[in-house]
Amino acid sequence: MMRQYELVDRVRKYNPQTDEDLLNRAYVYAMRAHGAQKRASGDPYFTHPLEVAAILTEMKLDDATIVAAVLHDTIEDTSATRAEIDQLFGPEIGSLVDGLTKLKKLDLVSKRAAQAENFRKLLLAIADDVRVLLVKLADRLHNMRTLHYVSPEKRARIAEETLEIYAPLAGRMGMQNLRDELENLSFKYLMPEAFAMVSTRLEDLRDKNKELIKTIEEELTGELARRGIQAHVRGRQKQPYSVWSKMERKSVAFEQLSDIFGFRVVVNDVDEVYRVIGVVHTKWPMVPGRFKDYISTPKQNDYRSVHTTVVGPGRQRVELQVRTHEMHDIARHGIAAHALYKDGRNAPAPVLSHESNAYQWLKRTIDMLADGDSPEEFLEHTRLELFHDQVFCFTPKGRLIALPRGATPIDFAYAVHTSVGNSAVGVKINGRLAPLLSPLANGDEVEIIRAEGQTPPAAWESIAITGKARAAIRRASRDAVRAQYAGLGRQIVLRAFERAAKKYSEDKLRAALPRLARASVEDVLAAVGRGEMFSGDVVKSVYPDFKEERRPAAPANPADPGWFGMQKASGVQFKVPGASGSIHALPIRGLRGDLPVTFAPNGGAVPGDRIVGILTPGEGVTVYPIQSPALAAFDDQPERWLDVRWDIDDAQELFPAKVIVAAINEPGSLGAVASLIGEMGANIDDVKFNKKSPDFREMILEIQVFDLKHLTDVLSRLRALPIVNSVERVIG
Repeated sequence: MMRQYELVDRVRKYNPQTDEDLLNRAYVYAMRAHGAQKRASGDPYFTHPLEVAAILTEMKLDDATIVAAVLHDTIEDTSATRAEIDQLFGPEIGSLVDGLTKLKKLDLVSKRAAQAENFRKLLLAIADDVRVLLVKLADRLHNMRTLHYVSPEKRARIAEETLEIYAPLAGRMGMQNLRDELENLSFKYLMPEAFAMVSTRLEDLRDKNKELIKTIEEELTGELARRGIQAHVRGRQKQPYSVWSKMERKSVAFEQLSDIFGFRVVVNDVDEVYRVIGVVHTKWPMVPGRFKDYISTPKQNDYRSVHTTVVGPGRQRVELQVRTHEMHDIARHGIAAHALYKDGRNAPAPVLSHESNAYQWLKRTIDMLADGDSPEEFLEHTRLELFHDQVFCFTPKGRLIALPRGATPIDFAYAVHTSVGNSAVGVKINGRLAPLLSPLANGDEVEIIRAEGQTPPAAWESIAITGKARAAIRRASRDAVRAQYAGLGRQIVLRAFERAAKKYSEDKLRAALPRLARASVEDVLAAVGRGEMFSGDVVKSVYPDFKEERRPAAPANPADPGWFGMQKASGVQFKVPGASGSIHALPIRGLRGDLPVTFAPNGGAVPGDRIVGILTPGEGVTVYPIQSPALAAFDDQPERWLDVRWDIDDAQELFPAKVIVAAINEPGSLGAVASLIGEMGANIDDVKFNKKSPDFREMILEIQVFDLKHLTDVLSRLRALPIVNSVERVIG
């Protein structure tokens, strides 16, 4: 275990002005707070926060961050409180420790929701002070280094979470060294056989190419020195997880990878970077399409270098990364390399990252929280943002937009502004009209064609790949559905006021909102339109003395064969279209108001079926069984779907169903089928025949039954008839 003086010495090496008393007090406090707690390895728990602090001293971070690392588990795992930390170490350190503390007593159903909510809290804390992220990543790194001590189930869960969230987050913050180690450790525990295979192959390749790498390093260093350029040239090998990912992504074997080895050239200034490129391209042929300038166009995580690939000594393809010492520092340590306190000043954290693209990306990600998405949606959006490489596109005015690789103009439009995405109807890519689904490439100029009043189709959510676009499309779809329900609800409410002979006043309805437990008039109208609120209750909220008089159902009109008559559903009367002249009760919850209601045209629905209503404005609602294949036609129209269910315990009326009976083609077959259906208390409404073969005939029967159990009994009895080959229910 690291001693107290060792921690102080580590910090003093890069910060002579360190507050030794603060570090000593934090050491003693944390050691006493954790007391006799043990880790899974059997070591004292206090060794963990000390190792986290040690990792951060390698990044040369300020006193407050080191102290927060030492204390980071005290509030969560000991009796220490935020107030006590504030009092002893100051509110700055207290805020850092609190940001690293998981939420307790979460009243959430799933572990996934709890994980997402804790991740939301963490990112909010990081948005306030980026040092929270640095401590969290160091904490995760030490946990991964000691993961072999925990149970296999917990090991797999932590490794998967690290690979899905924390390693990509470290990458997006530019902390490549830390990301590499997190990825390789996760790879080792999640896929041990693949890890062992790739690691062994890399080791063999390193031994085989040792002399070639040395030759290239010496030749390149000498060539640059002859041109007056002092450069540090070092061969490097890709990490096991990086190699495995590329093999999986491109479906290639290990032997087919040509860029496992590369060379990094570090020089003093930007001018020398481009001089190196000139020397290299003059001496060796460049591989076309392999030149990338991340200095003129930095990556979103602040990474800057020039990449090129040449055919070098021995006709070997050599990948080169050329950068300055400062760029190299940022490439390794990312956002931590922006710390202004490295010169001994303890600058507040927000100052150190104002110019960091990575930190600005993180702030934009946090902005999505304000849009009211659930924790799970937020976690999904953040993962989408983390996992993708980037392409760089431009607006017609030259504004640079960084997007994940594979992004479409839909993602581009929402990256420019939410209103641009919502009103997008077309796109020009490099001056030519193109589909909105076109994948964008580096350097594309993208012009979004807009139409005011346009609403993005709900199907766009499955096409967009950025979290911001998906969240905006989902909100726009919800708003559009809400507006449609509110329009329908307004019509129902106005008719209800007319029937009651009362004057409708929006101001009076607004005053009655507390009685309806709704925040706005639009909320009330939308609730009525969805069937969640009875229009008569709205009238009563405005006119409390109003008493609704129920009218009996009107008799069927023989002159109007297209109507069953006036039906009741949950106390409200409906006209229900049908082919029969008989009158049926339609006990369905969720359909309130004067809406025409009919069953699915091919097969109907019976009590016991899970059902859904499809709204057709101006025509009414059609009720389908939930398993009906016809519902696929409405997948892209979620605003038309109504949540309905049967409100019945003991059915007294008959409901339509369709069955197909394949029976032996002989005299009396139809009679036997019809007799059994009659004996079972069901009714045949219509029958058609199809001749399947000379021996069998198919009867298509439209029957009427009381409920799903009754229908199941009828089908079972039919299957038992000796003349029947098969019986199937038709659901259209």
